[in-house]
Amino acid sequence: MRTNFKLALKILGRRKFFTFISLFGISLTLVVLMVATAVLDNLFAPREPEQNFDRTLGVYRVTLRGKIGTESMNPGFKFLDTWVRPLPGVEKFGITSEPSSTATYVGGERVDVVWRHTDGAFWQILNFRFRQGRPFTKAEDDSGARVAVITDELAQKLFGSASAVGKTITIQGNAYRVIGVVAAVPITRQVAWGEMWVPIGSYPSSDYRTQFMGNFIGLVMAKSAADLPRIRNEYETAMTRIPIPDPASFNELESHLDTTFESFARPFFRGGARRQGVVLARGILILVGLLFMALPALNLITINLSRILERSSEIGVRKAFGAPRRSLVSQFVMENVVLTLIGGAIAFALSAAAIAMLNNATLFPNLHFDLNLRIFGYGMLIAVVFGLVSGVYPAWRMSRLHPVNALRGGAQ
Repeated sequence: MRTNFKLALKILGRRKFFTFISLFGISLTLVVLMVATAVLDNLFAPREPEQNFDRTLGVYRVTLRGKIGTESMNPGFKFLDTWVRPLPGVEKFGITSEPSSTATYVGGERVDVVWRHTDGAFWQILNFRFRQGRPFTKAEDDSGARVAVITDELAQKLFGSASAVGKTITIQGNAYRVIGVVAAVPITRQVAWGEMWVPIGSYPSSDYRTQFMGNFIGLVMAKSAADLPRIRNEYETAMTRIPIPDPASFNELESHLDTTFESFARPFFRGGARRQGVVLARGILILVGLLFMALPALNLITINLSRILERSSEIGVRKAFGAPRRSLVSQFVMENVVLTLIGGAIAFALSAAAIAMLNNATLFPNLHFDLNLRIFGYGMLIAVVFGLVSGVYPAWRMSRLHPVNALRGGAQ
């Protein structure tokens, strides 16, 4: 192995052009895959302030189907409060509205604000970093207190360097007293993202309490991830007991307890495929990744065949002196694995640079992508797969050359 490793480095240095082409294909492919993985990881993996989402599921959509068509919306408060909150075995249940835009005015200037209405349990399921103050409680939500938690960025816009706690923000004619300031949340956090959070009970009207469908998201947090399948089954059973509103128009109700990825994937599928949409989406992502990996692998196979045939004399001499087929195959596979590992290291450095550029971009505020050890491990695993896939076949072809034909430079 040590000898094969030294030979591999010598061979790669001898044919610099072929080495450059191979490293370019490997590095470019791995950079795209690793950056894409980092983006997907940032979108769907549990991250601050959604650290508990490895054991948290959400009710994001309710779909009614019938003779007149299909109606699909966020669940309403009544649906969540009546049918989701009582699920057995749930550690915490919270409700938040979808983010919406509103505005306040400071010194006569308009300041746009993205706000959400949440309950007290929302702050126990999500772990925001509080810069100042505290979250509002269930008692404050139940009483309809006009209190608010805002981000540090919004606090800077509205109040400058002064402490925001105790100040008031007037929105839609109502004054909200700031009781807490949290670190800004990136837009990729589907449930946590916002700039201002106020109690659901502070809605001017109580009509929301009677809505079967509306603009809310229900959050179900289990004691451990192992409890999630059981809670999903309980929810599916509960769905069969819910009376369908307007049965003259609708005869089927569909809703799921989903992860953030599942809530993203389902709307892209229709009909019966919607229920299996999550599996299909994962399969499509895996297939695209495999096809993307196959392109440089096929390119490397072609290049390796050319390189090996140029070394037919070397192969002939070694076979004439009794070199076993296993030894020849292991040497060429080692050369390819070394090449792909070097390409993987280059790709990791380039990926880190690309991620740093994305983090410094101002297109999407507060985004922070990173290449963690798990992603690096995936990249190295892909690199080794490249080396094996693109090295085994050429090495096998090479090992079958007859010594006489190899010495003549032939490939028969």
